[in-house]
Amino acid sequence: MEDPLLPAKQRSIMPGDLAMWIFIIAELSVFALLFLLFSYLRSSHPNVFLAGQQTLHPLAGLINTLALLSSSALAAQAVYAVRHRLSAGTGWLLLSIPVGAIYIVVKLWEYQQLVRAGYDLDTNHFYTGYFLLTGFHLLHVVLGMVILTFMSVRLWRGAYQPESMSGLESGVCYWHMVDLVWVILFPLIYVIH
Repeated sequence: MEDPLLPAKQRSIMPGDLAMWIFIIAELSVFALLFLLFSYLRSSHPNVFLAGQQTLHPLAGLINTLALLSSSALAAQAVYAVRHRLSAGTGWLLLSIPVGAIYIVVKLWEYQQLVRAGYDLDTNHFYTGYFLLTGFHLLHVVLGMVILTFMSVRLWRGAYQPESMSGLESGVCYWHMVDLVWVILFPLIYVIH
C-alpha cells in the first residue's frame, strides 16, 4: 500500500533498501539449510533428539518468543511514528532494545544450565544442532541490537524523516527477519517431537 505522505517518486514496493533485502534473503537461505540439516539429523536419530529436547526449557523458549515479537512490534511502532511525523519514534525504538535484550539474557542462562548439566557441542547430534542453530541465531540477535541502537541514535538526531527513512525501514526489516527465524526455530527445537 502506497504511503500518501511520500512523493510519488519515493514510493517503493518494499520498505528499506534493496541491499538489505538481498542480505536478508541470503541469511534466510543459510538458516533454511541449517533447518534442513537439523531435520535430517532428527530423522536419523529420533531417540537422541527426543532425549535432548527433554533437557531444554520450553518456558525459556516461549519467553524468548514473546520478547522478540514484542521488540519487533515496538520497532514497527517507531517506523509508524516517523512515517506519520509523530514525536514518539525514538522512544518506541529505544524501548525495543531492552525488550529484545531479554532474549540474550534468557538464552545465555539456558546455555549456562545446559553446560552445567554436562551438555555441549560434542555431546551428540542434538546438542551440536541446538548450539549451532541457536548460537548462529544469537549472533543475529546481537547484530540486530547493535542496529537498533545505531538507528535510535540517528533517529534521536533527526536523521529519519518520512521522506528519508529507508535506513530505518531496512534495520527494522532485518529485526523482523530475526524474529521470523526464531518463530521457526522455537517449534523446530523445543516443540516438535
